[in-house]
Amino acid sequence: MRKLLFLFSVILLSAFTAFGQIEEPFHWSSKIVDVDSSTKEIQYSVEIDKGWHLYSLDLPDGGPQPTKFVFEKLEGAKLLGKPISDSKLITHFDKQFEMNLSWYVKSARFSQQVKIGDPKKYSISGYVKYMGCNDKTCLPPSEFAFSFGEKTSNQPTSQSVESQPAIAKDTTQTDTFFANESSVANTTQDLWKPVIEELHAFGNAGGITAETSFLWIFIFGFLGGLLALMTPCVWPLIPMTVSFFLKRSQDRKKAVRQAITYGVAIIVIYLTLGLAITAIFGASALNDLSTNAVFNVLFFGLLVLFAVSFFGAFELVLPSSWTNKLDSKADATSGLLSIFFMAFTLSLVSFSCTGPIIGTLLVQAASMGNLFGPAIGMFGFSLALAIPFALFALFPSWLKQLPKSGGWLNSVKVVLGFLELALAFKFLSVADLAYGWHILDREVFLVLWIVIFALLGVYLLGKLKLPHDSDLPHVSVPRLFLSIVSFAFALYMVPGLWGAPLKAISAFAPPLTTQDFNLYKNEVHAKFDNYEAGMAYAKANNKPVMIDFSGFGCVNCRKMEASVWTDPKVKSILENDYVLITLFVDDKTALPEVVTINENGTERKLRTLGDKWSYLQRHKFGANAQPFYVLLTPYGMPIGPSYAYDENVEKYVQFLQGGLMQFKLVKQ
Repeated sequence: MRKLLFLFSVILLSAFTAFGQIEEPFHWSSKIVDVDSSTKEIQYSVEIDKGWHLYSLDLPDGGPQPTKFVFEKLEGAKLLGKPISDSKLITHFDKQFEMNLSWYVKSARFSQQVKIGDPKKYSISGYVKYMGCNDKTCLPPSEFAFSFGEKTSNQPTSQSVESQPAIAKDTTQTDTFFANESSVANTTQDLWKPVIEELHAFGNAGGITAETSFLWIFIFGFLGGLLALMTPCVWPLIPMTVSFFLKRSQDRKKAVRQAITYGVAIIVIYLTLGLAITAIFGASALNDLSTNAVFNVLFFGLLVLFAVSFFGAFELVLPSSWTNKLDSKADATSGLLSIFFMAFTLSLVSFSCTGPIIGTLLVQAASMGNLFGPAIGMFGFSLALAIPFALFALFPSWLKQLPKSGGWLNSVKVVLGFLELALAFKFLSVADLAYGWHILDREVFLVLWIVIFALLGVYLLGKLKLPHDSDLPHVSVPRLFLSIVSFAFALYMVPGLWGAPLKAISAFAPPLTTQDFNLYKNEVHAKFDNYEAGMAYAKANNKPVMIDFSGFGCVNCRKMEASVWTDPKVKSILENDYVLITLFVDDKTALPEVVTINENGTERKLRTLGDKWSYLQRHKFGANAQPFYVLLTPYGMPIGPSYAYDENVEKYVQFLQGGLMQFKLVKQ
């Protein structure tokens, strides 16, 4: 939303600029001076109005336009190095672009040295392309022209010409996309023409909100914290720690306050970890990593390592010196600082059990691409971890009712190991789908999950014993019920080997299209996975189009396909009344040639099909989340609102039927 508001403000400012109603806050001048007999230096100065800032020479991809020096003409002259600046830079995290950016305030100086052949016969000309913002808005990329040499009386000159704002044109080389698509080449510009305002005029039919995503991240984090409580690294610490606080002071109220403060310190420590992850990587980078092969294979291996550790092959521990130092700090200090060090000690001591859970949680939260996802997940985790310490400090008598530490705690670790192992294959599946390796198709994935959960059921019945397990004289009622659930889940997945949709795990399993042997015929498959070819077919048959922007790693996309598209009404409409086009924004198939586009003043390179479809979604529809459904005429114009993740079948049917009614009106 912030980026859409930014784009709108740039468009609005551009309109005002055309009528001369905007004051230019950047005042440029340039001059050329002698360094020695054959070397000159072009010096650029810019005075910046109060409240505005000018972006630096180097900015991350996906951000605003950096300051760039373009030399269009160099006759009798040669550049020596690159433009440099010795002006003070300010680096700040920009919420608008969700990344760290550097800029200049008040003024800036730049210089470029050039080698001159004949001081009386040289010509240099070009322009500075730049962009700046204040706290409320940004100006579109502008240019400041400069020229020196024979066209300026062949003498060193001094210019003091203020730049005239120039609206950057979209230089998208769309024709390159269609070099092999002769049937639709004549409609290229219409098909790629932005329709953001027309789409917004229809409103939104449905979709998941950021608040909903955050809520789920929090819930997953909280559940992870509850699981961590029942591990052998954390559970025994509850009575020990609470008892320590109650004995520390004869004043029970003070002891209770200290225990509550201890719980708050635990929350602060884990929350800081989540914020640090976001600050280091940034939301957009985390989102890009979610379908990166190296990232997913790495975390597949990491989760397998965690699972093996939970099974008892080895124990993941941090250096004991860290714990000892913090423990001594807690003893040497007093007050809030002492309590904080004790909370830090707990975090390190329990790492061998909480580390794998935290790692899994952070990966899941990061994959959602939300700016505060990891922090919210860590808040939920730490809250579940901290609450028991505060509650047992308030009600010490509850400690007597706690189950004693024993073999059951190790059983909890082993169960978590089985779950970690199952989740690991989800990450490997994402990389496999994005890169088309075909090593983990749907039936292979299901077989692995069936075996994992069947073995979990066997373990819970005591028929499988691992290194640190104690003898099990009898099966408790909770273990019996858990084993029943595990066996039932394994049997539930068996029909999936022949194509059953398995809606309960559709978000995790690879799509049905990857299955070799499939007896199930109710799934919906897109007729096209190419935008231009699908639109050409729709035009030839005079039918409306539904574009499905999807992703191989998109959990909600799989849910919609399994629970909504398979409904008889929805299936009938999609297959009979629309031309369905599915575009995967994380498809790593290389384009025939790299395409260079200019987006918001920044030059980008589109190297894969996923890059192309992702750019189409941003450029034409002003959106970048998946799933994203949009209804169009064969000429690329909207005939209804967009639709995002919402598993309400009736809403989806209304969304589709509304598009059909609008298409009939357009035809008339």
